[in-house]
Amino acid sequence: MSNVKIIDPATAVSHVKSGDRLFFQGAAMTPNELIEALCLRYKELRDVEIIQAHTEGEAKYMEAPCSEAFRLNSCFVGSNVRNGVNKNNGDYIPIFLSEIHWLFRRNILPLDVAFIQVSPPDRHGYCSLGTSVDITLPAIQTAKMVIAQINPQVPRTHGDGIIHIDNIDYAIEVNRPIHRTEQGLPTPIESQIGKYVAELVEDGATLQMGIGNIPNAVLNNLGNHKRLGIHTEMFSDGILPLVENGVITGEEKELKTGKLVTCFAVGSKKLYDFMDDNPLIHFKEAAYTNDTSLIKLNPKVTAINSAIEIDLTGQVCADTIGTYQYSGVGGQMDFIRAASLSEGGKAIFAMPSITAKGISKITPYLKQGAGVTTTRAHVHYVATEQGVVDLFGKSLKQRAKALISIAHPDHQEALEKEAYLRFKI
Repeated sequence: MSNVKIIDPATAVSHVKSGDRLFFQGAAMTPNELIEALCLRYKELRDVEIIQAHTEGEAKYMEAPCSEAFRLNSCFVGSNVRNGVNKNNGDYIPIFLSEIHWLFRRNILPLDVAFIQVSPPDRHGYCSLGTSVDITLPAIQTAKMVIAQINPQVPRTHGDGIIHIDNIDYAIEVNRPIHRTEQGLPTPIESQIGKYVAELVEDGATLQMGIGNIPNAVLNNLGNHKRLGIHTEMFSDGILPLVENGVITGEEKELKTGKLVTCFAVGSKKLYDFMDDNPLIHFKEAAYTNDTSLIKLNPKVTAINSAIEIDLTGQVCADTIGTYQYSGVGGQMDFIRAASLSEGGKAIFAMPSITAKGISKITPYLKQGAGVTTTRAHVHYVATEQGVVDLFGKSLKQRAKALISIAHPDHQEALEKEAYLRFKI
């Protein structure tokens, strides 16, 4: 295996020093064995900064006593670090996914060590970054040291997510499945939203959507569409039937015609098997997939995103619940803007009208302390199970009326009163 020396996890992480800044590859490719070994060194390390986006598995570095040695500075907040970030054991960097690479390449946050997970090298010595190229590629290109766990269960993906074994400084061997997410069944409300949104999708559109029941519900309703393409930040199992049935062909895309373009993916073993050595799928770094100037070149870009709450003027909060940091800015704005600029494009927000506790997601005002993820000037279509409205070109008063019309009936009267107090509607 070239010049890289296979060592045990404890020896591999012994190269991390106090004061280092570390990067962890994320999503399904999270290198948990290296992270676990690192956390065992908490007594001998101090002031080790961790940079990551969304990771899977345990995050012991956020919990006592490990948190005495490690501090998180995250570009996205996932469930495994959410409580820690909000309890001051960590911090969050508000940043577009498309711009995280500049933190590394411009030495704003220079990296000392990158922890990654890769496939075994091929006969030419190249390992694959698997299903998470996103911000991992710029991290390994700029980090002073790369420590990898080599796993034969990592799918070899096509595109730019490769690293030569000579560029890995230290490696361990593991053999276990990468993280999986099974597709859930949409609820009746989610299915109705999916139908409404699917009606907005035109033949030949280029789709961006994430994972979850609403995106899956949309995909479930696209079976009669034709010549759809994929240029997205991420995708999951929902696309598979559409590829198999010839609905997704990518033939009308301008960028990477015929290819499914993404920067990371999370799903089932079936999805990972589909990706393995499949030249149909092109994994790029997020600086490419989320570049608005590139995305907009595709025809009819249809970006489907979610929100935690939307106020009566159209301001979208998608990453906080009041002051509580729930997730992150991610790539929402990258694609919303690109869809708006694309010829025939559509920027869509899709969400249930109420939360599981019956609270309206269409609100008079965003909660105190809430972040504005997407401005009201960027918002076009909003869909709930009550219907779809297009806010583009509408005044504040017209927007309020439109949004109230797709709010849950139980909350419409209260919203109308608030709209009267604010706008004298």
